[in-house]
Amino acid sequence: MDIAMFTEYLVKSICKDSDLVKVSSYSGEDKTVIEVLVPENSMGSVIGRDGRNAKAIRTIVNLYSYTHELGTIELNIDSF
Repeated sequence: MDIAMFTEYLVKSICKDSDLVKVSSYSGEDKTVIEVLVPENSMGSVIGRDGRNAKAIRTIVNLYSYTHELGTIELNIDSF
């Protein structure tokens, strides 16, 4: 499982409208950028109170990256 699929799995398990979640990844020279797009009505559950869920998702994705030696990961969460 690659990092984008893993991130998609995490976000879809939290999101209300999991069919509308879109995850894309771009590899740069020194880091990989993962962009997560969720519906506006699910943004609150993905971000969480005071950003705790988003911080937990970033921590788990960075841990996955570290254990699989994938380098630096930047995770962007946005709504549409």
